[in-house]
Amino acid sequence: MATQHSRSAARIMMAPAVILLLGWMLVPLTMTLWFSFRKYLPLRGGDLGWAGFDNFTRFVSSSTFWPAVQATLIIVVGVIVVTVVLGVLLAILLDQPMWGQGIVRILVIAPFFVMPTVSALVWKNMFMDPVNGLLANLWKAFGAQPVEWLSQAPLSSIVIIVSWEWLPFATLILLTAIQSLDSEQLEAAEMDGAPLLKRFWYVVLPHLSRAITVVILIQTIFLLSIFAEIFVTTQGAFGTRTLTYLIYQRVLESQNVGLGSAGGVYAIILANIVAIFLMRIVGKNLDA
Repeated sequence: MATQHSRSAARIMMAPAVILLLGWMLVPLTMTLWFSFRKYLPLRGGDLGWAGFDNFTRFVSSSTFWPAVQATLIIVVGVIVVTVVLGVLLAILLDQPMWGQGIVRILVIAPFFVMPTVSALVWKNMFMDPVNGLLANLWKAFGAQPVEWLSQAPLSSIVIIVSWEWLPFATLILLTAIQSLDSEQLEAAEMDGAPLLKRFWYVVLPHLSRAITVVILIQTIFLLSIFAEIFVTTQGAFGTRTLTYLIYQRVLESQNVGLGSAGGVYAIILANIVAIFLMRIVGKNLDA
């Protein structure tokens, strides 16, 4: 049992890391809040004084705000649905004994280690290019007109690209969960005459519910700030401007730091609302 002296020593040793972490979080947040209430235009005179809530009002009343929120949520939901469904199927497949199982698992997980900008460039130029892309050549081979993915199906294209990046993560978590499933449960269900789909629905899927919840929580937190894939592929055109990309346009392209900081505050509020909602679901799921 830890003594009072050991607890005090532990607190002292942890204090520098905690202080550094708090500073790392609070300093940017404080600066964002400060600039959100200022009229700060670096190329037009710098700090022009107190703006109050004018930046917040202008940002939320902009015609691009709600479409950006909508695009962000569509991408997040689309990626989660694709990665969870395909992740479950891939995890079940990878759990089966096969030749070269270790190599196959490495190849499936490998895309997760590719940088978002690189993967977006690969998809944009190698697969989705309407002239020289692999998909375009495939369409031409069947006598069909190539699809201009990034202009005709922009949100779907972004969902495909980001899903390819996050599918290995979901597969790895779900595969770990499947491997912890007691095989005797499946054997008992099989001996009772339960068909394959019922064994999956009533035995495998309930066992994966916690892992699926964790995948949804982690991916949602990261996907709400999606930026690199948008910047590399469409640059916010064709209805793919997310909230993060809108903030980027306000700060760097329009050089309106105050307005962009107000957008950052809105993004923080949205992320916290979603995180709190998901954490409650996770808590209920983990306690079940």
